[in-house]
Amino acid sequence: MERIALSEEELEAYHPGEAITFASVMAIMVVAMMAVVVYRVFKSSKGSIKLPGGYGFEWK
Repeated sequence: MERIALSEEELEAYHPGEAITFASVMAIMVVAMMAVVVYRVFKSSKGSIKLPGGYGFEWK
């Protein structure tokens, strides 16, 4: 495999950390949303949860 040096414009346009940053922000958002859902489930005296795929939970 032959290597080709990047031009100055190509070097300035290359930002290697963008995908990692986006993935980590999305992971933190998902964890935060799940924490809120779990907190509300454990703090409520009664309720139900309907999940996609036909799964559901109910407690009284």
